[in-house]
Amino acid sequence: MQENSKKFRSKTDLVLFFLEGSKRFFFLSVIFSLLVTFFDLIGPKIIQYTVDFCISDEESKSVPSYLKMIMDSMGGRAFLREHLYYIAIVVAIVAFLGALSRYLFRVCNAMGAEKLIQRMRDKLFEHIMHLPFAWHGENHTGDIIQRCTSDVDTIKMFISEQMLSLFRIMIRIVIAMYFMLGINVKMAFVSAAFIPIIVIYSSFFHKRIRSEFERADNEEGRLSATAQENLTGVRVVRAFGREKYEKDRFVKQNAEYTQMWINLMRTLAAFWSSNDLISGLQVMLITVLGAVYCVRGNITVGEYIAFVAYNSMLVWPVRALGRIISEMSKAGVSIDRISYIMNSEIEQDKEDAIEPSMNADITFDHVSYAYENGGGDVLKDVSFTIKAGTTFGILGGTGSGKSTLMYLMDRLYDVKEGSGSIYVGDNNITDIKASWLRKNIGFVLQEPFLFSRTLSENIGITQKKLDIDSVKHAAKIAALDETIEDFSKGYDTYVGERGVTLSGGQKQRTAIAQMLVSKPQIMVFDDSLSAVDTQTDAKIRRALSENTAGSTVVLISHRIMTLMHADNIIVLDHGRIAEQGTHEQLLEKGGIYKKIYDIQMQGT
Repeated sequence: MQENSKKFRSKTDLVLFFLEGSKRFFFLSVIFSLLVTFFDLIGPKIIQYTVDFCISDEESKSVPSYLKMIMDSMGGRAFLREHLYYIAIVVAIVAFLGALSRYLFRVCNAMGAEKLIQRMRDKLFEHIMHLPFAWHGENHTGDIIQRCTSDVDTIKMFISEQMLSLFRIMIRIVIAMYFMLGINVKMAFVSAAFIPIIVIYSSFFHKRIRSEFERADNEEGRLSATAQENLTGVRVVRAFGREKYEKDRFVKQNAEYTQMWINLMRTLAAFWSSNDLISGLQVMLITVLGAVYCVRGNITVGEYIAFVAYNSMLVWPVRALGRIISEMSKAGVSIDRISYIMNSEIEQDKEDAIEPSMNADITFDHVSYAYENGGGDVLKDVSFTIKAGTTFGILGGTGSGKSTLMYLMDRLYDVKEGSGSIYVGDNNITDIKASWLRKNIGFVLQEPFLFSRTLSENIGITQKKLDIDSVKHAAKIAALDETIEDFSKGYDTYVGERGVTLSGGQKQRTAIAQMLVSKPQIMVFDDSLSAVDTQTDAKIRRALSENTAGSTVVLISHRIMTLMHADNIIVLDHGRIAEQGTHEQLLEKGGIYKKIYDIQMQGT
């Protein structure tokens, strides 16, 4: 995690970080790109010398003396006229070398691009996995996915295509201008005069394109989030007959996104059209001016052909130069969006973090907590102790802070400075490695999440190598074994996305078995028996008491029946501990616990 915890001060720092592992491929791409440019540009020179020396009867001054010597040694002008296929062979060799260089360029560039995108995905995924629980609550999953897919592809395209194209274009312009200046200085300056014009107006469009693309990219993230929420919550949508509402909501969001892209395309169309117009004017002006100079005798026919060829070779690169500048706007936005993720602070332990024994008392010492959404304190000066090896119960209404207590104990959220402390034995949990803490605290959440895998793989998800015997033992304790045996494929039954193919009770029992397989020292059941009937509830609790001897068990529930056999119970009311004691002691007090007990017992 050392590498991914660094801060990136600029876009360049981030890009260089991602380029590690693919630099050599892009370096080779640059070399082969230079060779492609070289072989492309010497073609017109060969044609120029052929026309002026071999075909023309006039003595040409444009052919270098060393080249004349080579041609004379081959038999001179007359010989070459009769054997033009020699020149054709040279052209073919140059073309072959150019094609080979182009092939090697594309291979190296493709390998560099794929290595780049692989590293980007790996590092983004690794970084996201280590971001705080609170960060994930503040950012939509759909938007995160969009940044890790669409924005990653935009950056890859910029580096592997546009950035290399920019380098190749600059080299091509320099070499072509050198040859053009050697033919005719005035015509070369006329051709070069269009380059700054294209760059200047491209920079003007650059700002507009960037702002419009940023809005479109953000809107795409919101659209992805809407789609992701509906796909994962499709059963809820169907159950409440909200298909039309959600469809209208998506259509509205999609229309806004589409309109933003239409606006962006209008700007790009204006940019590309003006770019094409100026490039067309350049070609027309050079063609006409060159013809005039050729008629007047200022340049030879071969020089005219070569100059027009070089100018034509510059038309597309110069037009592409302007387009690349506009594409830089998109890449800049995407890099900023990726930077937001990579520069978000990951969870980090103290340098001297420890791995103490977790078979110790857990103490909450005057703990208060408020979420970042500004809803006020969820917990208010809460203090209690959970004795090691005992069963501890927590009862309270919705929003009383029951789950928050356990999130703080597991360091999914951090207790803010000055808002109390949580200890395991004599050790503040902030001094304990988070990985060690979570390894020893088993959590069964109120809404369990199951992966799209088999039942055995879901239950044994914490095992490096699946042990089917321990999986079956855990399923038996969770009262899930008989249910699994009724399935046609048993433990190989495939669980749909988020456990969609299982009932609520089956998902909760699978999550319980999942936690039991890891055999944590501390087990937390966060209202994890709410979807099972009272008979199964009692069966699971008996099995737990028989098989978890020595472990600390925390039960969070709305059911008195689930908590009544706990060694100690606290009752939370609006973030404070209203009552504390055993089941019998709380009944004697006649407070909140007794009232809830009487209400629940009426229905039994």
